[in-house]
Amino acid sequence: MRIGLLGAGPWARMTQAPALAAHPGVVLSGVWGRRPEAADALAAAHGTRAYTGDAGIGALLDASDAVAFAVPPDVQAPLAARAAAAGCHLLMDKPVATTVAAAREVAEAAERASVASVVFCTLRFAGGTAGWIAEQAAAGGWFTARALWLGALYAPGTSSEFAASPWRREKGGLWDVGPHALSVLIPVLGEVTEVVAARGPADATHLLLRHTSGASSTVTLALDAPVGAVGTEVEFRGERGTTALPEGGGDALGAFGAAVDALIDAARTGVAHPCDVRFGLRVTEVLVGAEAQLGPVTAA
Repeated sequence: MRIGLLGAGPWARMTQAPALAAHPGVVLSGVWGRRPEAADALAAAHGTRAYTGDAGIGALLDASDAVAFAVPPDVQAPLAARAAAAGCHLLMDKPVATTVAAAREVAEAAERASVASVVFCTLRFAGGTAGWIAEQAAAGGWFTARALWLGALYAPGTSSEFAASPWRREKGGLWDVGPHALSVLIPVLGEVTEVVAARGPADATHLLLRHTSGASSTVTLALDAPVGAVGTEVEFRGERGTTALPEGGGDALGAFGAAVDALIDAARTGVAHPCDVRFGLRVTEVLVGAEAQLGPVTAA
C-alpha cells in the first residue's frame, strides 16, 4: 500500500515516518509539511519525496492509496475529508477533530467514498495493552472503572518538543490524553451515555461517565501536573475482581505499525475496524460535551 504522510513535525519524525518507512507492506509515497524545510528533511531521511503547499497535497493524494496524519486536529479534519474524497484510506491521529461538525464531516466523507479508516489511539494497538483491552471487553461484568492520565509537559526543566504545540496548550489534557482514556474505557464498558465534567488545578479535568453496560467510570486528565504526580493508570472492578492496565504496554513505533496493519486489513476486507473514524467521532462528541461544562483553565 502506498501511504503518504501529512505532517512533518516531532510526532511524524519520531513515529509515523519511521514506522511507515520500515513497514514491509508499505511504500512511503511522500511527506507533506506546512514548513518546506521540515518536509524536505523528513522526506530525505526516509528516501521519499517532499510536498508542500495546497498543490502538494493534491499531488501526494494522487500518488497514494492511503494517507497518515501527524498534524493538529483542526488541520487534520478538513485534510482527511479531502483525502477520503480523493479515494484515499485514512490513518488518523487522535483526536480526529475538536468539533463535532468537523469530525462528522470526515466520517461522512469516508462513508461516501467507501474508504477504510483507523484512528491511532496508542493503547488500542500496542502489543502489551491491545490484548488486555480485548480480554476485559470479553469478560464483562464490570461495575466501575477509573482512568488517570497525568503528564508534566510544561513543568520547569522538561524538554518535550510537544510543549511547543499551540493546540495542546489551548485544549489541555482533556483533548490530548482524553482520547487515550476513552479508547480503553469504551470498548470495555460500552458507549458513553452521560458525562459530568469539572475543572481541577491547572489544566486538570475530572470526568464522571455512565456507559451503556450500566457501569460508571471516573477519569482524571492533565498535561500540566507536577513532575511527581505523573502517571497513567486504568483499573476495572467488577464481578471477577480488579484488573489494571499492564505497565510498559509497548513502544509507539510498534503500535503504529500495528495500526498500519489494521488499516491494510480493513481496506482489503471491507470490514470496519472498531477504532475507526466513526469511533473518533463518538470520542469527539464526549469531549465536546465535557468541555461545554468546564470553566476557564486556572493556574496550578
